Amino acid sequence: MSETDQKSEDFAALLAEFEREAGAPKRGRGPRPGTTVKGRIVSIGAEAVFVDLGGKSEGTIAITEVRDAETGKLTVAEGEEIEAVVVENDENGVVLRRQIGRGAGQRGELAQAFEHGIPVEGLVTAVNKGGVEVTVAGGRAFCPISQLDLRHVEDAAPFIGQRLLFRITRYEPGTRGRDNVVVSRRALLEDEQREKAVATRALLKPGAVLRGTVASLKDYGAFIDLGGLEGMLHVSEIGFARVGHPKEVLSVGQSVEVQVLRIEKSDDPPRRGGTALPGRPFAGGAEPSQGSAQKRKPEKIALSLKSLEKDPWVDAVERFPEGSRVPGKVARVETFGAFVELAPGIEGLVHVSELGKNVKHARQAVKPGDPVEVTVLGVDRERRRISLSLGGAATGEPGETYVPPAPPQRLGTFGDLLKGSGKQQKKK
Repeated sequence: MSETDQKSEDFAALLAEFEREAGAPKRGRGPRPGTTVKGRIVSIGAEAVFVDLGGKSEGTIAITEVRDAETGKLTVAEGEEIEAVVVENDENGVVLRRQIGRGAGQRGELAQAFEHGIPVEGLVTAVNKGGVEVTVAGGRAFCPISQLDLRHVEDAAPFIGQRLLFRITRYEPGTRGRDNVVVSRRALLEDEQREKAVATRALLKPGAVLRGTVASLKDYGAFIDLGGLEGMLHVSEIGFARVGHPKEVLSVGQSVEVQVLRIEKSDDPPRRGGTALPGRPFAGGAEPSQGSAQKRKPEKIALSLKSLEKDPWVDAVERFPEGSRVPGKVARVETFGAFVELAPGIEGLVHVSELGKNVKHARQAVKPGDPVEVTVLGVDRERRRISLSLGGAATGEPGETYVPPAPPQRLGTFGDLLKGSGKQQKKK
């Protein structure tokens, strides 16, 4: 190696060392195209927004991406945190994009959005076989029905006219501007779910009280979205009162406060279909779309509304003292008797022997829904049982202590009557 070459090599090494210490940006360093980054807005110019990405790196995003499409007003302000995707990173700096799809002039950017996974804005215009048509950047795209939401959509008509964000999953340039574009909304929603799940898991433990939203209703219970994770609220845990179907108490989209009962690791193998297996209602996570394989869920989360309510049996003895006369409603009938609801979560049993002579089944005397007035024979709080009777005076007020009538006086024999008649004559 010549002396000149040695000096050139030493100079290059010194320059590299200087750049490392000074933090000078080097070509090709920093976030790569397609990477999602977060940064803080440092200034807003006439044509671009400047974002501090940390590590002495700064990115720019077009001002049109942070203006409302209808009003033209800015949707961000200096100092706010913003999330975007890197589309370019070269000697000219880092170029960011939030989404693509506003206006026909941006059709040429669909390939870039497909390559880097940048969200595109689309307008749902029609429902066709197997999915919906979406207008993106002036062109037509297709979204399969299974990719329209996290759960299978039975009727996509309500989505018509909505502007939503999608991710391009297939892009094939065509002739005469007819590109083959397939998009997915579900892919973006699943990414959001994963981010939320990280925060939710930090709070997740038995006994924790969390706010959630009813995601779906089944015969056996309700799935509650806790924020990226779903738990199962079994029908028996909705409340102390008997519930035939969750829809009697809950509705999809309703906000509820629930308590975590237990968390179990899921060891179920992936299965197909969108419903739980018979006898296996305890499950966590979003349901799969119909015809797709269900992903393995890391945990099963059992939830309860009932555990946050006051147990009605705590003061059952005081509320329903022995001998009291109370109103109720027949809840169900069995061969051995009728169950009467005295209050939400409290039922008592009228044995078939208390329903009348020759009654072989409770339905011969009463039927579900019948209003009745019963007498409390006994309360077993530990075993959660109340014995009732339909006998006694029917005119007593609810809560009034029932006093059984005195037994009728016996008349005695004919000789006793004659003796009594003789004593009355002597007195005269």
